[in-house]
Amino acid sequence: MGADREGSGRRGPARVMAYAACGFVLLAGCASMPDSGDLRGVESTPRQDPQVRVFAMPPQDDDPPADIVQGFLEALTSDDPHYETARKYLTGDAAKNWRPDRSATVLADGPGTMSDHSGNREDANDYSVNLTGTKVATVDAQQSYSPARGSYRESVHLTRNPKTKQWRIDVLPQGVVMGKSDFQRNYMSVNRYYFASNTVTRADTGTVREPSAVADPVYVRRRVDPLTQVVRSLLSGPTRLLDPVVRSSFPTGTALAEEADSLTPDDRNKLTVPLNDKAAAAGSDECDEMAAQLLFTLQNLTPAVEEVELRSGGEQMCSLSEDRAETVATRGSAQRPDYLYFIDDQDRLVRIAAGSNGTRAEPVPGPLGEGHRAMRSVAVSRDEHSAAGIGLDSKSLYVGSLVSGGSLGDPVLTSGGKAETDRLTPPSWDTQGDLWIADRDPANPRLLLLKEGAGDPVEVSTPGLDGRVQAVRVAADGVRIALVVEKDGKRSLLIGRIEREERAGGQPAVTVLELRSATPELEEVTAMSWAGDARLVVVGRERGGVQQIGYVQVDGSTPEASVPAALTGVKEIAATEDERLPLVAYSEKLIVRLPSGLQWQKVTEGTAPVYPG
Repeated sequence: MGADREGSGRRGPARVMAYAACGFVLLAGCASMPDSGDLRGVESTPRQDPQVRVFAMPPQDDDPPADIVQGFLEALTSDDPHYETARKYLTGDAAKNWRPDRSATVLADGPGTMSDHSGNREDANDYSVNLTGTKVATVDAQQSYSPARGSYRESVHLTRNPKTKQWRIDVLPQGVVMGKSDFQRNYMSVNRYYFASNTVTRADTGTVREPSAVADPVYVRRRVDPLTQVVRSLLSGPTRLLDPVVRSSFPTGTALAEEADSLTPDDRNKLTVPLNDKAAAAGSDECDEMAAQLLFTLQNLTPAVEEVELRSGGEQMCSLSEDRAETVATRGSAQRPDYLYFIDDQDRLVRIAAGSNGTRAEPVPGPLGEGHRAMRSVAVSRDEHSAAGIGLDSKSLYVGSLVSGGSLGDPVLTSGGKAETDRLTPPSWDTQGDLWIADRDPANPRLLLLKEGAGDPVEVSTPGLDGRVQAVRVAADGVRIALVVEKDGKRSLLIGRIEREERAGGQPAVTVLELRSATPELEEVTAMSWAGDARLVVVGRERGGVQQIGYVQVDGSTPEASVPAALTGVKEIAATEDERLPLVAYSEKLIVRLPSGLQWQKVTEGTAPVYPG
């Protein structure tokens, strides 16, 4: 643990003890509990063994103030569920008033310590230290992650008890602070699931009632009973960012029953969740939705949970299996597309079965596959019944059916931009069957929505948008949108929340709010695509760096997924929320794909690869 905190000014070995299932351990190995001698601090704590838990050492009677501060900082990175050891470094009043769960501040390196020499002296009865560093991110009281910049400087004051002569901290900042490597070892990202409150999904028979599940990522402590942590977090409700557009099926006030200290699935992979009396107000359909929220949430934490049973007041409310959950609600990562689509060397829309190893593409049925119009880029609706295409000059948008015999007709939208790069972006379909696109005309830049791909376009309000939209991709959940925005020669990836307000007898009002950067370290974003319920794959480069491909979370954090194999000259990239399907890219005049665990493979000549969406 201590080895991660460069520049922290640590004195001596890290003040931690590590325990595993087999007993006391030093470093990564297990040893029997010694029957004589002293317990010694572990110089470097294990990082990979999930059975290892790290606990801090309490302060010693003769510790000087500098060691008290360092011991306290070490205790913040331990696996102590309630920070009981960290509180031993504080005075009684400070321990009572300190709220470690209020926030977590993540620094590039561990917090450095700098003595405050403004008159305080160690030989007196008070002493001050400044904690310093460079901020990387913050995690708020709702466990929501946000990238951060700038310097960190907070004061810590110590006092010496005149009777015991022991130093303790009596003034300190709320929350916890630690270095990036300690944060990555101590915390993990988990998607909680709620339901979109202002969208519907569509099926062959028309509008259906199944709600769309929306991922709401939070960070929880990795080795402090994460399963129970996540359940409590889900019951507490969505983060402020998503709250206006999602709902929870749990009745207001629902919480775990008092006897539910720790939740564990049984040997049949069923998790029983006892809830308080507030939950009893839910009907059978609501209970199924509650169980679906839990299943979706827990399965991205551990695949060991295959069924959830909800109980209240000692009685079973409902039970939901993994198979039946998909009939209760739709989830992007569970919807497997039929085909991968791209434009061939004859400027036609063609397709290959999704996930196949084939290289032979077939033209799609309908006018876009018959070559009636040469296309530069395309988007296929999520039901794979319709497609939208941009002409070679990027000036006109066409929408056609993927059914043989149909006609393409006139363009549904035309840009007035004088140059190709100042005209229409590639389009994107949302889960409601509506089509999104941006017009890059410098004289009238707009983000537009066409209801079901037709009619007069709705101009989408984008308050706070600073720059011109260069690319648009709507998430499968229907409430998030990813935009590549250019300003002063820099292209950034921004994620925003979609809000809709239906108006009687008129077009809906659509707004994109809370736009936030998901790639604060990148100077230029070349291409992007959704690659999970709360994850995107991005092609870009850092300042002065080379092009790279990587994953980012919607909150701006970096997921633990492995980095895709390097590929040069990538102009376009395609992924789907179903993470089992390969990445596909357009590079060096070829369509290439990246099967799991392998290197990039040539598919065929072509451009503009897309999965539905």
